[in-house]
Amino acid sequence: MTTLTDAPLAPLLDHLFAQADVAPSSAFAGFSRDERERLMRSKTEYLDLYGRLKDLWLSVSRETGMLLYMLARSSRARTIIEFGTSFGISTLHLAAALRDNGGGRLITTEFEPSKVAQARKHLEAGGLADLVEIREGDALKTLAANLPEQVDLLLLDGAKSLYPEILDLIEGNLRPGSLIVADNADHSPNYLQRMRASGRGYLSAPFAEDVELSMRIG
Repeated sequence: MTTLTDAPLAPLLDHLFAQADVAPSSAFAGFSRDERERLMRSKTEYLDLYGRLKDLWLSVSRETGMLLYMLARSSRARTIIEFGTSFGISTLHLAAALRDNGGGRLITTEFEPSKVAQARKHLEAGGLADLVEIREGDALKTLAANLPEQVDLLLLDGAKSLYPEILDLIEGNLRPGSLIVADNADHSPNYLQRMRASGRGYLSAPFAEDVELSMRIG
């Protein structure tokens, strides 16, 4: 058994995924497809957009959650940074890997206070709160200082338009061989171009339908 597949975390995740599956998604109803895409790629309107989506789960899929756990375990990650906590489903998977790796530190950031409060409750319920530091506020500020000297894994799952800027903040701390997982990276073409370009210090490829998996090589 692992922390991920044992109580209290396994039944908690089943409950949270069930909630996410039935949660309303009407917040996007007022947007046309083009307007939604424009807002998701905007570097100036992301706080307003995600403020309107504060009640949506915006969580990773079960498969992506499992992938995160396996990547963190297999790489023996001890320091992880997550951009975009939401209600904490991905955070729980990553923290479970740290627990099974023998400990470590996960820094995650979320600007919506109501989501921070719920994520803290879920981490407590899952017995993983001692491994996680939640920084509340705009990630461009919360991740601008006081980072671990070495980062083993980075998850990008917040405002898609900011993926390049968040990477800029963390890049100097990424060790060779560290992993970067970007969820829904197709909404950040500049990020994809950067990660896939030769000579930029990464090996990168799409994984499944909506994840870009990259490795730092320099």
